Amino acid sequence: MKTQVLVIGGGVGGLTAALKLAKCGIDVCVVEQTKGSAHKYKGELLQPKSLEIFHQLGLNKPIMEAGHQINEIEMNEMKRKKGTYVRLGTATMRYSIIETEYNYALMIPHEKLKEMMLEKAKEYPAFHYIQPAKFKEFKDQAAVVTSNKEEFIIEADYFIGAEGRRSNVRKAMNVKLNEHEYDHHFLTVTFERPESMTEGKIISTPHAFLGLFPLPDNQVRTVYLIQSGEYQSLKERGIEHFHKKYIDLCPELEGYVTKLKEWKNIQLMIPIHFHAETYVKENMAIIGDSAHSVHPMAGEGMNLAIQDGDVLGELLCWMYKHDEHHPENLKWYEKVRKSRVDFILNLSHLSALAYSKPFRYFGSLRNRSLKQMTEDEKLHTKQMLNISGLGIWKESFFDRLVQIGMLPPRTLQNIELLHTRYMFTYENDYPWEVKGRYSI
Repeated sequence: MKTQVLVIGGGVGGLTAALKLAKCGIDVCVVEQTKGSAHKYKGELLQPKSLEIFHQLGLNKPIMEAGHQINEIEMNEMKRKKGTYVRLGTATMRYSIIETEYNYALMIPHEKLKEMMLEKAKEYPAFHYIQPAKFKEFKDQAAVVTSNKEEFIIEADYFIGAEGRRSNVRKAMNVKLNEHEYDHHFLTVTFERPESMTEGKIISTPHAFLGLFPLPDNQVRTVYLIQSGEYQSLKERGIEHFHKKYIDLCPELEGYVTKLKEWKNIQLMIPIHFHAETYVKENMAIIGDSAHSVHPMAGEGMNLAIQDGDVLGELLCWMYKHDEHHPENLKWYEKVRKSRVDFILNLSHLSALAYSKPFRYFGSLRNRSLKQMTEDEKLHTKQMLNISGLGIWKESFFDRLVQIGMLPPRTLQNIELLHTRYMFTYENDYPWEVKGRYSI
């Protein structure tokens, strides 16, 4: 078989790149190892930048119809007093503070999103899809793939590794990783929610963390933090003990979480942090979890993969359009994406440290910090802009002083004019369009 671009891995990152290429009329083939739908939990919170990308791909309308809009995330800090939890404080982080068309997030079932992306891609004659098919190795500058016990060769101009953390493409590129495994894990499960639960909510104590994110059809995706090694002892105490932990933190889940009858519906997630030293080698590139793994606290892994696929897909479209096939041009993708990913990885790592350490005074410190952050318009805008993927506005030394309460919150009338300077432009996302070849 021959194709122009072979995408190894049919997740959201690989499909984003493939969609871009097929839309440009570039022959692209996606090989996906998983037979049918994946049962493992994947990200479901689409950030504004990802929604902007889907708008460009003509998918925004069906995605909006299939998803649940999130306008804000309520942060609740609790402490135990006389056997029950009482609220220390509440802060609300609002997407609407960002001056953009997509100033909200969207919860959508992961497999539904993939299904819609695949349906859209199949509208283009240049798109080809093979499932199940497993990439084995490169041989004579071609990919060796097995499907239904048969082995065949796929020749291509370019190869994109989008097959996740255990990426064989990354191994073929001889890119080594430094993996960091955290001292805590997460339990995640979806169940029916109260109709009144329509926005995101995070509930934390010095010893617990519960995230609640509404899905369509009156469902809610939940994540609950546990210490590493605690999973087996929790299971041994029975499903009723799990119910109680949820209800203690969020009493409105009474009658909903209790509908869970078996542990097999609850998935254990083990957070891993790594960042590949390079994304590109010769005519090979890696995207998404093949290149980086972000702590799930910020819910950014899926979004980073989509944004990787967007930039790499756009770059390859340009290279084919202008007949600029020097391998050096692939480095534009790494130049745009690597620093942005590194920034998000650091943000999520700091969030993980802030919420996972069971120290007595962390709750009070978090409560004060979040209250200051949401009351200070500049800090609030920075935080939401940074997690949205639409730009990067780094915090200053004075911001830190405000955050810890040493300076009062600021009110800025021209915040819109200020933060738009830090939003990514078309030239920031696709700089080769302006600077041309070999000027990396």
